[in-house]
Order: sequence, then C-alpha cells, then structure tokens
Amino acid sequence: MDAAPLTQGRVMVVKKKTAKVEAVALDAENLHKLLASLSVDGGGDVVGQVAQTLHSCLELSDPVQQIQLVKKAGSQLEALSEEQPDGALLEACLHTLALVYTSLQPKNPLRRAIASALGSVPAWLRERTVDCLCACLSDSLSNSGSDKHPHIVDTITACLDGFPLGERCINKLLPEVLQFLHRRLGEYLHQNSGLAGRHIAQAQLMHSCLAAVKTSMLVVQRSQEAISAALQAEQRHREVEDTLSSLLSCYVHILADEEFIQSVQSTAGMAVVLLIRSAMGSSDEVAAVVCSLLQGSVQGLDLAPQWLAERCVGLCTSGRPPGVSLYLCHGVLAMLSWKAALPGPQWEQLLLLVPNTLLDLDVSVKESSTALVVARVLSLWSGAALDCLQGASQPCSPRLLQSLGGGSEMHRHLLEHIYSHWEHPLDGVRHQTRSLFHNLLLLHQHTNPSTSDPTEDSYITELTQSLLGLEWHMRGKYGSLGCLVELYGAGYLLSIQPHLPSFLLGLMDDQNLAPYASDLLERLFVSHKAQLATDTAAATETTEDWMELWHGTWVTPLLQVLCRARLDQTTYILDYFLPKLLRCSPSSLAHMVHALQDTSPCSTGASGSRGPLGALMTCLRAARAQGVVPSSEDGLWGGLVPLSLLQQALIHKHDQVRMDALGLVCESHRSTEALTPRETDLIRHFLLPNLNSQSPGVRQQTVSLLKKLLGRVKDSAQLLQKRLSQERDQEQRDRDQDTLHLYKEFLRWLCVRLLEVLLPGASFSKCLMSLHLLCVLGQLFTFSTGPDAFALSEVVTSAHAQNVLYSVASNFLEVKQLASTLLRQLPPSAVGLQVPERMHCVLQAALELSTSTKPFDSVTAANLLNLLLHQPHLSQALLRCAKQRGLDFQPPSLPPNASEEFILELNTLAVVRFLLCCLQSEVSRAESSLLQAAASYPLYGRAHCITAVLQNLNTESLRQTEQWRCLVSELIAVCYRMSDVVSPVVQSSSPEGLIPMDTDSGTSAGLQRILQEIQPRDTNDFFTSARELDTHHGDDHTHSQTSHTPSLDTGGEGYRVTAQMVLVCCWRSMKEVAMLLGQLCQSLPLHCTGDESHTHPGLITEEQVEGVGLYFRQQLLQSRHRGAFELAYVGFVRLTDMLCRSGSQALQQLPTHWLSEVLEEVKSSDPSSKLCATRRSAGIPFYIQALLSSEPKSSSCSLLKMTMRELISLAMPSADRNTDSSTVPQVHALNILRALYRDTRLGENIIPFVSDGMQAAVLGFTSPVWAVRNSSTLLFSTLITRIFGVKKGKDEHSKKNRMTGREFFTRFPALYPFLLNQLEEAAATVESDSGQVKLHPSLFLLLLVLSRLYPSPMDGSSSPLGLAPFMPFIIRCGRSAVYRTREMAARALVPFVLVTQVPSIVVTLLQELPPEPGPRFQHNHIHGTLLQGLCGVLEQHCREEHSFRMALGYSRAALPLDYTYVSVGLRVCVVHTCVFYLCVYRSPRVYVHRWLANMTIYAVSESEVSELRQKALSVLMASDLVISDASSTALGPGSTQYLLSLARVALSASVEIPELWRAPHLTTQLLSCLLQFSQYEVRELALQGILRSLQEEEEEEEKNRRHQWLDETTLSNLTSLALHEPHPQCLAKVLQVLCVLSSSGELLWRDGPKILSQEQVLLHLLSLAQTSVHSVELHCAALTLVSQLVVQLVNSDPKGASAMSCLAQWGALVCSCCSEEQPVEVKLMAANVLVNCTDALLTSPHLPLGLSTTVSLWGSLFTLLQDEDPDVRDSASDFIANVPSPLLSQDMAGVSVCPPVAVDSGVGLLCRLFELWGQAPAGVLALAEWLLGEEDGNVDEAAADEAPTLVDEDEFLFEKGDLNLWAEPVQWVKLLHNNLSSLILTFKQTQRPGATGLDQTQLHSLLTQAQAKALSSQQALDSLPPLPQFSCSVEHTRLTLRHLRATLTLGVLERLR
Repeated sequence: MDAAPLTQGRVMVVKKKTAKVEAVALDAENLHKLLASLSVDGGGDVVGQVAQTLHSCLELSDPVQQIQLVKKAGSQLEALSEEQPDGALLEACLHTLALVYTSLQPKNPLRRAIASALGSVPAWLRERTVDCLCACLSDSLSNSGSDKHPHIVDTITACLDGFPLGERCINKLLPEVLQFLHRRLGEYLHQNSGLAGRHIAQAQLMHSCLAAVKTSMLVVQRSQEAISAALQAEQRHREVEDTLSSLLSCYVHILADEEFIQSVQSTAGMAVVLLIRSAMGSSDEVAAVVCSLLQGSVQGLDLAPQWLAERCVGLCTSGRPPGVSLYLCHGVLAMLSWKAALPGPQWEQLLLLVPNTLLDLDVSVKESSTALVVARVLSLWSGAALDCLQGASQPCSPRLLQSLGGGSEMHRHLLEHIYSHWEHPLDGVRHQTRSLFHNLLLLHQHTNPSTSDPTEDSYITELTQSLLGLEWHMRGKYGSLGCLVELYGAGYLLSIQPHLPSFLLGLMDDQNLAPYASDLLERLFVSHKAQLATDTAAATETTEDWMELWHGTWVTPLLQVLCRARLDQTTYILDYFLPKLLRCSPSSLAHMVHALQDTSPCSTGASGSRGPLGALMTCLRAARAQGVVPSSEDGLWGGLVPLSLLQQALIHKHDQVRMDALGLVCESHRSTEALTPRETDLIRHFLLPNLNSQSPGVRQQTVSLLKKLLGRVKDSAQLLQKRLSQERDQEQRDRDQDTLHLYKEFLRWLCVRLLEVLLPGASFSKCLMSLHLLCVLGQLFTFSTGPDAFALSEVVTSAHAQNVLYSVASNFLEVKQLASTLLRQLPPSAVGLQVPERMHCVLQAALELSTSTKPFDSVTAANLLNLLLHQPHLSQALLRCAKQRGLDFQPPSLPPNASEEFILELNTLAVVRFLLCCLQSEVSRAESSLLQAAASYPLYGRAHCITAVLQNLNTESLRQTEQWRCLVSELIAVCYRMSDVVSPVVQSSSPEGLIPMDTDSGTSAGLQRILQEIQPRDTNDFFTSARELDTHHGDDHTHSQTSHTPSLDTGGEGYRVTAQMVLVCCWRSMKEVAMLLGQLCQSLPLHCTGDESHTHPGLITEEQVEGVGLYFRQQLLQSRHRGAFELAYVGFVRLTDMLCRSGSQALQQLPTHWLSEVLEEVKSSDPSSKLCATRRSAGIPFYIQALLSSEPKSSSCSLLKMTMRELISLAMPSADRNTDSSTVPQVHALNILRALYRDTRLGENIIPFVSDGMQAAVLGFTSPVWAVRNSSTLLFSTLITRIFGVKKGKDEHSKKNRMTGREFFTRFPALYPFLLNQLEEAAATVESDSGQVKLHPSLFLLLLVLSRLYPSPMDGSSSPLGLAPFMPFIIRCGRSAVYRTREMAARALVPFVLVTQVPSIVVTLLQELPPEPGPRFQHNHIHGTLLQGLCGVLEQHCREEHSFRMALGYSRAALPLDYTYVSVGLRVCVVHTCVFYLCVYRSPRVYVHRWLANMTIYAVSESEVSELRQKALSVLMASDLVISDASSTALGPGSTQYLLSLARVALSASVEIPELWRAPHLTTQLLSCLLQFSQYEVRELALQGILRSLQEEEEEEEKNRRHQWLDETTLSNLTSLALHEPHPQCLAKVLQVLCVLSSSGELLWRDGPKILSQEQVLLHLLSLAQTSVHSVELHCAALTLVSQLVVQLVNSDPKGASAMSCLAQWGALVCSCCSEEQPVEVKLMAANVLVNCTDALLTSPHLPLGLSTTVSLWGSLFTLLQDEDPDVRDSASDFIANVPSPLLSQDMAGVSVCPPVAVDSGVGLLCRLFELWGQAPAGVLALAEWLLGEEDGNVDEAAADEAPTLVDEDEFLFEKGDLNLWAEPVQWVKLLHNNLSSLILTFKQTQRPGATGLDQTQLHSLLTQAQAKALSSQQALDSLPPLPQFSCSVEHTRLTLRHLRATLTLGVLERLR
C-alpha cells in the first residue's frame, strides 16, 4: 500500500515511495490550527468521534494506519443524522478532510480514501462538504506560489475523476478554475521562449503545459451544461466568453507554434474543436465552422459567435504550419460524435474533407513522428466512417456511400497512401496503415451489402490479384492479405493460389520477412481449419477426413521443409510458425511424429539439412514448450520418441538438431516438473561433447536451455521439500527423497565436470561455456558453506578455485568478467585470497600487469584489483608493496567492526590513491622520455585500473568526502598531464606513420627528433602547399635532444621501441584519460552552489566539469588518430548526459553554447585553422554528435534542427565559395552531415533533412576541389544506406534494398524536382556529334539513385506521381559514350515504365535502331538502346506470368531486324551484336523454358517458338563459334563477349534444354566446338555449363537426361582435355566434371585414339596434383579425382594394390593437405577424400596402403577433426557414417556425430583396428609418439637453456601467431593416454609368454626423448616468475603441456618395459 504519513511534528509530509515525487507540506501554523479545531473533550457523540479519529490520524506517521482511520471517519460520517450535529466541530472535520485532500499528491491512495470518505457523507451534509472543498480549492487557486501550480492542476483533474462532490465543486468555481487554467497556460507560453538549451526544464514545462491543456478540456467537457447556461445568461455571459476566448487563444498559439512537442499540439487541436462544440452545440453550423478551419478559410466562421470567430481567424492564415490541419483533423474525429447518423449535409462534407486534408499532408510531412500521427488519424477516420455506416438507423446519402465504396476516387487515393506507407521504417505507421486497409475493406462491404461472395465482387478480385502479383519482399503485402483472409476466409486465397502455404514457408528463411509470413500463415491455417470444420458440419464427412486434408495443406509442406531445407533456412520456422501451428491443432503432433518416423533417414535434402531426426526433435521441442507433449514423469514424453533417437540427436553433427534435442529435454510447460533419472542421464550424455562450441548462438542457446533445466531443479526441489514436510505417505516420501538425492548427485556431478575443464590451454569457447554455467549454478543455488540441501561448496576444491582465478588472465574479455563474477560466488576458503601471502602475490601480479605493454594485461590487472577490494586486510598488502617500491603512501586505517560498504570504500580509496602515486611518478618520467615510458611503463594501464576500481563504488553514500574531493582534484590534474605528454603524437597530421617501423634499438635518436618535429603546430595547409620534415639540421638537433635522455638499458634487459609501442601507448593513454574523466563526471555527485536549501555537497564542482568539457573539446577538435578521438567521444558522451541531467542551470546550457561555438569555428575555418579537414574531419563530427545526442528525443529537437540548417547551408555549393581556401567549411559540413545521418540514436528525427543532404551530396560532385568531391561521395553512400536500408545480401540490385518510385517520392518530395532538373542538365551533355566523351559529374549518382527504385503493379495505368518526365532523359543517357553509364541508364529506366507501357516502350526503343548501319548512327546509341530493352525493361517486367506475352511480342518485333545486324555482324560492332543476340534469343529461351507448362494459358503458338529456335540455330551454325578460322582470333574489342553470347545459346541447345531445341544431330558437334575452341573463356563457359547440369541431375537423382548429350565423343573430348588443357581454370573445371562422372563408375580414358590404363592416368594426375599447389581449385580437383581412382583401384584388387609405389606418394600428399596452414578449401577437400576412403582404405582389414601410411592418414583425419574451421571439422566427422557397422557400437553406426564425439570414437576405433590388423605393438608405439608430440628433443633442450624472456613477444603487441581457438591439446593428450592405456592392457592380456612384439630400439629412443623433455620442461617451469599464469601465461601453458605430454608418455612406456 502506497500511502502518505501525516506526522505529528511541525510539518505534515505526504511522501510517495518513489523518490521522484516531491512531498506536499502544510506549514506549522495550519497544522496547529487543524489539531486545535479537532480537539474535543469526551467525544461521546458521533461528530466528536469523527473529530477524534481525524485527530489521531494527524498524529500518526504510519500511512497504512492513516488510510484505515480515514475509512473509519468516512463510515462515521455516513452514520451521522441530521438531528445531532455539532456545527463548528463538524465544519472543522470537513475542513480538515478537504484541506488534506487538496494537499496530497495526485495518485496517493490516501487521497482516494479521503474522496471516498467525503463522498459517503449523507445527502443533507453534501452541500456543506462541497462548500468546504470549494473554500480550500479557491484558497489554493488564489494564494499559492508558482511551484504549486502543477499540483493544483492535478487536484482539479482528481476532482473530476470519479468524485461527484469534486465535480460539483469545480462547477461551482467554474469561472475561477477556467481563469486559473488560462493564467497557467499563458505563463507556460511565456516561459517557453526563455528556456532554449535547457532540455530538462523544457521537458518539464511541456509536461506541465500538456497537463494544463488536458485539465482545461476535462473541465469544459464535465461542465458542458454550466458553460451553456452561462453563455446564455444575461449577466455573466461576457465573463465566461472572455475566459473561454482567452483559453482558445492559448490553444491557437500552441497549435501554431512548432516549438511545442506533438503531444501538446495534438491535445490543443482537440481542445479547439471541443470549445467550438461547447459554444455551438452539435448543429450543422459546427461542422461548417470546423470545415472552414480545416480549409484555412474565414468564410464559414461567420456562423460562429463573434468571440469564437475572432480567435479562430489566426488559424486561417495562408502561412500556417501544416501540422495545424493535422491536429484539427484529430480533434474533429476525437471530439465530435460519429456513432450514429450524421445530423446534416455539412457533417457529410466534414467527414469526407478530413481524409482529403490528411492526404494533402502526405507530400509536405517530413518528420516520421508526424507521419505516424497522419497514419493514426487516418485510421481513426476510417473507424469513424464505419461507425457512421453501422450506427445509421436510415440509409446514408448516395453521395456518401459512393465516396466510401471501393473503386471511388477517395478509395483510390487512400490505397495509394497505403501502398506508399506500408514499408515505412516506423512499426507504428505500418500497423496503422494495415488497420486503415482493413477498415477500407469493411467500408466496401457495408456500401455493397448485396455482394457477399468475394469471387463475384470485381473490386475484391482485382485487388486480390494485384496484391498477389506484388513482390514478396514487401512487408505490407502480408498484412493486406491477412485482412482479406480475416474478412473472406482462407479458402478464397487458397482457391486462387493453392501452393501458397509452401511458398510462404519458403520465405521463412529471411529474418525480416519471417514475422510477417508467419502471421499470414497463422491467419490462413486458423481460418482454413474453421472453414473446413464448418463445411464438414454441414456435410456428412468425418473429422478425420477434413483433418487429413488440413494436414496435407499445412503440416506436410512444413515437414518437407524441415527435413530438406538447410538449417539456417528453418530457424525462424521454429521461432515463429511451428508453435502457432501446434497451438491451433495440438493433435497434429502425433501426425508429425508418425510421418517423420516413417521417413527413411537417407531421404534428406541439401547437405546442410537436419533430416527426419532433426525435424522430429524440432517438432517435439516446440510441442513440449507449448505444453502439448505429456509430462516426462509418465515415461519419456508419453513414449513418443525412443531413447536411442534422443541420444543420437544430442550429439548430432548439426548444431540446431542438438539444440532442439536439448530444448526437448530442458524446456517444460511447468517450471516445477520434476526431473527423471533418464533426463539427467541425457544431460550427462550431452554436456561434455558440447561444451566446446565455436558458435556464439549455440553457446547462448545451450546456457539458456540448461538455465531453464536448473530452474526446474530449483523450483521442483522447493516443492518436494515442502511436500516432504507435509506428506504422510511413506512411499511418496521415499520417492521424493530419491528425487532430491538424484538432484544432489546430478548438481555435484555437473559442478565438478564444469570446474575440471578449466585447465590451462582449455579453449576459449569451453572456458566461456563452463564459466557461464557455473555462474548460473551460483545464482540459482549457492556455493556458500552454510546449510544447503545440495552442498555444492563441498565439491569445490582449492585447485578448482585456482584454475578459475587463472582464467582471469585469459585474453578474452568475456572470460575475464565471468571468472571474476564466479570467484565472488565460490567459497572464500577455496579461493584463498584472505591469506596474507596469497593476497600479496596476487596484488603484486596485478600491479605488474598494470604497467605491461600488452593492452589486455591492464584489463586483467583491473579484474584482480576488483577481486581484492572486498578483502579487509588489503591496506596492509598495499603498504607492503609501497615500501618495496619506495613510495610515500599511507593507507587509511580500518576501524573495528566496519561494514562491508565501508571496507569497500576505504579499500577503493587506498587502491586509487596507491595507483595515483605510481601514475604521478610515471607521468613525471614520461614527461622527460616518452619512448622509455612506451617501452617500460605505458601510462594507460594504471589509468584503466583506476577507472575500473571506481566503477564498483556507490558514490552516493561515501563517508570520506574530504579525502575523495582531494583525490578527484588530483585525478583530474594527472589526466591533463598525461594528455599533454601524449597529445603531440595523436594530434600529429599523420600519427600512424609517425615513427618508422624499425626494431633497431639505435633509432631512439631519430624517434626523439621526430617527436620534436611534430609538436602540435600542424595546419591544414595541404589545401595550399605540401610540407616536408626538416632533414638538413637533424644531426645537431638530435644530439641536443638525446644527450639528456635516460638510458633505456635497465637491469641488463634491452628494450626495443617500435612505432607500434609508441602509438599504442599514446592513443590508449588518451582513451583511458577520456574514460576516466567521463567516469568521474558521470558517477560522482555534483557540488552545486545554488540556494542554501538546495546545496548538494558533491565531490566534483561545476568548474571542474566545465574544465573537463573544454578538455574534451580540444581533444576531439584537434586529435588526428581515430582511436584517440573515437574514445574521447565515448567519455564526452558520458559528460553530455550528465550535463543535461544536472541540477545546475549553467551546466544545462553548456551543450547549446559549445555547439554554437563549434559551428562558428567550422563556418570560419580555413587552411590555417586547427580543425583537421582530412581524416573525414577527424573528431569534429564526433563532437557535434555527442552534443546533439544529449538532446531528449521527446523534445522539439531545436538543437538538431538549428545544426542541420547551418550545416546544409554550408554544404551547398555557392558562387562565392569556389576558391581552395574557402572550401574547408564545405568539407567539414559534408563530413559532419555524414556522421549525423549515420547516427542511429538520432533515429527518425534526421529523416526530414535527408532530401537536403542528398542535394548537397549530388551538387558537391560538381566542385573542382577533390576534397569536396571525396566528402560528397562518402555522404552520398551514407544517404543511400539511410534511405534504402543496410545491404542485406550480395545482390547489388536486390529489391530488399530498393523502394517503389511512389514510396520514394512520397517520403522525399523535394527530391522530385531536384532530380528531374539535374537529370535534364546531365542528359544534355551525354550525346555529342564530335564523339568526345563528356561525362557530367553527377550523372552516375543520379542514375544510381533512380536504379534503386522499381515499379509497383499497383501503379495501374495512371502515372505515379508524374514519373513520366524522367523517361526521355534516362533513355537519352543510354547513348552515353561511357559503357557503365549505359548500363546504369538501362537499370534506371525500369521504375519509370509502367506494366501497361512495356510493349509501347519496347517498340519505341526498337524503332530508334537504324535499319542499316551508317555514318549518322553511333554504336553507343545502338548498344544503349539494346541494353535498355533487355537488361532494363524486359528483364524486369517479364518475370511475372502476366507479362509473358510481352516477351514474345518483343521477340516478334525484333525478328525482322536481326538479319541486318547478323549479316554485317562483326564489321559493325561486336559489343552491340552480342547484346542483340541476347535480346532476340536469350529472353524467349529463358521465359519459354520457365512457363512452358503454361503455354496453353498464354496462347503462345508452338510454331512461333519453334521458328525462333530454328533461326537461332541457323545463325549459330554459321557463326565464328562453329566455322572458326585464323582471322577470328583478332576480332578486336568486345569479341570475347560476342563469342560468349553465342556459346551460351549453343550450351542451351546442347546441354541445358536440348529437348526444346529438337536438334539432337547437332548436340555432339556443338559440344565439340565449344570444348575445342581456341579461346579459353569459351571452353571455361562450356565446362561450367556441363558441370552445373551434372550436379543438378545428381541432386535431382535424374540420370535419364545425361545420355542425350553425353556420348563417347564428348567423353573422349573431356578426357583428352584433362590430359592436355593448358589453362589452369579450364583444367580444374574439366577435372571437376570427370570427378562427377567418375563417382558413378569407372571412366574409359582416351587420348585421341589411344586408350590409357588406370595406372597411367593415376601417375599423370598424381604428378599434376603435386605440381599444382599454386592453384587451389586445380589442386583440389586433381587430388579429388586421384583419390577416386585410388579407391576404385583398391576396390577392384585390394591385395594387389598395395604393390603400387604411387599409393605412398598419394598418402603423403593427402597428409600434407591436412596441415593447419593450408587454405580452408584444401582442408575441406582433404576431409572429403578421407571420408570417402574410410571404408576402402582406413578400415580395410587388408591394410592396402601399409601400416605407416594408414596411421599417417588417421593422424591427418584427427588433425582435421581438431581444425579451427567448423566446416572442416564437420566434413571430417562424416567418416563415422562410412565405417563398417561391425566396427562400431550399435548406437553409433551410420549416425552423423559432432566432431568431439567423432574424435573420441575415432581414437577408440583405431585401437580396435590395431588389434584387428594384428599390429597392436606397432600401434602402441605409434600412439606413444603422438602422445609425446612431434617436437624434436634437441630443440627443446636448446629452448630450455635460454632464459624465458618475452622480449620478442613484446615487440609485436598484437601478433597472435597461428592460434587454433578450438583445439584443446590437453584434452587430446588425455584422450590418447586413456585409449593407449586400454590398448596396452589388451596387448598384455593377449601377448603370448616369451613373445617380444615391441621394437625395443624405438621404445628406448622414445623413452630417452620423454625423459629429456620432462626434465627440460620442469626446469623451464621452475625458472618462471611467481604466478606465471598471469605474467607469462602463454609460456606457462606451453611448458605445462610439454611436461604433461612427457610425464604421461614416461608412465606409459614404463608399463611397457
């Protein structure tokens, strides 16, 4: 209960729980008077009891008791009788209640209680109660100060909110209340003009103004009768008129003033209409007056009273803002009643005027927020129109019905609005647009009630067809079709498009479309099910019959997609569609399960598909999450799925299958559902193989699902424990006890397993997953040592905790953070940080790391320090470290029994003070030598630690305020000093190239000279002259500078300073300074120096904050290094956020002041300015972004508007700014605009300025200055992304990043005339008789924008927004001499050609072609025209079925012309001849092929198509492709494109669709010509076509088509080509073709007449594979083919094959392809080779390759299974499926498993094979070699002798080397050791007595190596510094692994001896 206490003391305080609400107080005098007036002796009568109750209430402070006493007083008042009142005392009681009521906050429950008490008084007392309330309210209205005004407004609102006596009170005080509200509004209007820049104050004012307008409306509404009576009264009507007139003037002022936010203006619009209605009633005259206001005409105002008309005249001016009409329309719909028949014709006119007014605004609206209001008001209007039609008791007028019906002019305009806005970026606009469409359909239904069948309604059928004809990427289409389904049923759409369900499911792979497609699918299947059920009820069918039909329509396509589609295509089906389907029909699950279990596992689709098993898991998971699957307590999910299937799915190769299976186990509809032993066993089966996942999505899902499972454990355990305490049935108690024991064992197992994997060398992903899950365990359960049901702390050992601590040293930030979080949850005794020596070691390591030259070490240091902050004895450890370093440091003393918060504060203070002392010392040394600092103590680490330590401090409750104030001042001072040291580098004009990359330690002198040279005196004089470094006097200067430089040799360690070190030291120091200053300003309380009552004793002063702001200004405006100014920007953003929210008026106005300053500086900048005009203006855009983003989004955005106006005026070219020196402001403006358009935080507020920005970018291209053109390019690119969205695919011309012409020009109307004028100007320069190239600078940009548009089928026959004027200019651009321009013009023409205009435009284009070549016709013109015909108009429009006839018509039109061009062919121009062939032949081929099945529908004559094909063949056979001679090799430019166009037609006729060309006699001849053609491009194209055709047949499993073209001649040509092809790409392609052919059987290899043997071919290809490593494609193809031949050879003669020497070469070559450094493509090929030869070679009992080669191949397979690339691992893991089933366990045979399981199974399988081959002794030694590793022992010894210095490592800060982030050598070593131990045991058990199976020499050699390696690694480990896990973690991990390998190998070998 949220109540307000009434205190006994001097002041009555009413407080809300939330701190934001201020208390309301009565002064002591009033409180004393109230208590005195209520004092009564005895109090026997009822009034006395009331007084006593209220007196007690005032004395209490508990708010709940106060409410109870007020309620008691209310019941006592209710019991009062008229006979026994005590007048004065009763008056005092009522006065007390009234006074407290008017004093309380609006939503306080106590106020509600008082209102209830006052409302319960008897009828005879109500008038006196109202008088008391009036007196209190009247007193407040007249005597309160301005700070109380918002409270009084709230009180007035409360009186009208369900409080009848309050309403009577307001009516009684009506003039006074209205005058008060008018005065308040007047004050707010006056104040608004003086609050510029004070955003918080402005926001508060807007809130108060909105409340006042709303309250005044409420008063007028509730006092309607009183106002009408007053206006008609003779005495008081003038007073009421004046008051209402004054209120109206305020409303009008708000409406016309754009500085007010939309919500205030919108409410004012409603208030104006309400006042008109209140003054004039509901007559026809009201509608006439409102119509006049909407039209901006004064003519209709004469019907209104004079006072009303005078005030409304201000709204009828010609220059009124467009928002006035909008808000008035909203007022009309909200404030006037439309529920019944309209009172008169003026109302009809008003109803029809509203949408017309709103549609007129469409073009003028710029802001997206205004577009949202327009959409909302249009939707409101459609609802009002519906209300009129539905509520009318008599028929509406024919004019109204005609206007509202479908097909009317208004309907058409509204549909155009819908089509223009249904793709709007704002969700709200799209939602309102859909609502409008739905209501329009309903209006059409109501105006045509006789036509109920949609198929008989021509309007609906046309609308449906046009909607279905739209592209499916348009999101608005889905909602519109959903409306049709809602009104007409799914059957209607399914009858038109039966395959709609499958088609929509195919769209579900797109994340942007999936929500819309799933929503439409849901509407369809729900409606379809309801329709079928209804139809069945009317007929005699059974439920099973219609459900089978429903399943066939909806479930079967779903299962097909789930089984066959790639996993990434089905993600959103699981998220959006499947749950909805199961909710609609839970019984369908059984159908799904049976259908999927009946599907054979091999009948899968693409290689990435999940198959039936994955689909089954997906369906079951979704059903379980929806509660459809029965509880697992009754058997495993009701026996729906076998346990073995689940186990397979949990270790399946595909991530999503595993996740679905895990989801099935973990997710439950009930959070208290108990876990069964089977479920815990399944989690055990899943966990270890799945911890090491590289995919962030899979990790996130795994953690989320296991968190749900652990949540179930927690909730069900609580339920079980509660039940145990209540249950009396012993059997049930035992069952519950067993379950709890199961939970305990499972949780402890889970905890131990997760802790065990955190070993040195564990992969990043495994560490991350384990730490995540351990943190979840810590959150849900606890690791504390207290009493706990599961006692997890018992299993956490000290070794476990130390491994978690060492994880803090990980290079990955997420691992550091999780490890730090977990350490705080683990038992302190296990972590051991409270032990003084341990604490000192960790502290020492942290302090050392804070000065490391590796940036990530400082993050480790910060995490360690944060861990130590909670230790009580940290100050002693700090003191010890200070003494060791010789620092003057005295930590604050810790009082006894200090709280945790105080310990944290003192420790933080001590740590920051210590780090500050160190930093001050290091800054002093850096001031004398920056190079030494960069090499040995870079400053940024200390600063980072200070920032990180301060982040954990609660700065609002600090006790040591004086010490903190001093510390803050010192911190700010040292930050400035740090910045001064490093800023010369980052402010240099070229910081990255500042110091030469030279590792020679003697370069320090040169470094000093350069540092001296780049002192911050850079200018932008690159605009006028170049500047060079002074090199003549360098030697003297150098000596003078370096003579006093301290030596860099300290303690015998040499430091080599590289450029990278210096630059990293400088920019990271700048970053940390920015972050620290930002943190101080944002988190520390501000010391305000206002009035004494408001003084806040903070830690940071206004002057310090302003100083920090000026520092950021300097850095952002002068830094050149991107890292420095980007991170200064982060700190500055923190500062600006703090400024806006500060209580200081001076600080609030700083952003506005700084913005004005920087804009002036930009405006006046020139080449001598400090501002950087290169590097995209460096930090200037960031500075302005930060200032603008601090402006609240809900404000009027005045700063943004002012800035954009200034910048756009600067960015626009002008005549007086065309000199080099005056273009600097223009460059800055363009760069700043680019940054602002890219800033997502500005959101839709930036959209109104897009048109101006586009104009500036396009015009900037005309500048003669390169810098302006460069900045314009960047701005243009940003605007294209801002308008058309982020590119969502590789297709440059995908419609996902395009817009209809209508939508584009509706959203950006100003671009219409601009683009048209610019295009006209550019097109005029395109064509010249002289033949010279004249390229207009802006032409490419214009065509690029226009090509992003596309036509909408909805455009119909009318010209959309007048696009026709663009067409002649675009067509003219097609004549450009620039090839790229002609291509762009072809694309840009498309959106301007309507569907109905296609034939006429195509004919017009063709008629422009010359009938014969001649001197007057230029080839560019011909080529451009043909391009526009094919690539533009036809290619785009003929994709739709209804446009097919146009394609044929186009071909017919072209037929008479082709002879001319073919006959003169190459003598004219091969380029446009090539395009002409494509126009005439390719288009009909493509579209005839596509719509062949629908020939009869489109009435295409077969003879016409055949004639086209024959003509094509005749031209082809007479072309240079077939009749080739020596002259054809020198055809000139464009000849290759010409020949390729012919080759495409030949390929179509011979390979792709030969059955349509009906020329089997030419197939072989054409293919031979293609394969033997002299130009390699033709051969490559032919081979690509053959390969594609073979692969398609392979996928479709259709072998019958191949024999039509694949004969002996073609095969002979292919094999000859493989032996003699000189071009590597062609050779790779022909080998790929032969790979496909060879996979289905042996090939006969011919080389001309000669037939080659398999061995000859093998040797040739093996040689080719060995020599082709330079070409990845060729190398892979050759080795794949060789491998196929090897497998065929071995299969044909397993024993004889081993005699071939080339097999060992092949094995070595395959092994070399598996190494880590090989390209991914090569490793994938090697994986496929090994998988395909598993059965024949790797697991063959005959060992055809010999033991050595076979073991090497197995080793290579394990290398691939541990590769970093997931595709390589997944491909290699497929070998399990090819292993003969007798060698595997039953549950593994033929199953796809994940790589970790494949590795585990593979090593075990290899051990079994050693036994099978009888090679166990050799196998033991081979595995022992693997276990020891491949390093040479001598190298190890040499490495061990060297001191473990990290100098080389330090030279290259970011050099990681070849890291494999997935492989885990430690786990691999353990796996080998376990399997090797088992193999030795088996070997010893089966070894015959006296037999010596082992090679003793090899055994002795291995033993010697292992001993040497164990010794050297142990010595190296002993020589590392303390806690090497932090100081040299990489070296420690490497040595630990070497030592582990050696010791395990020694143990194994000892057992063998």
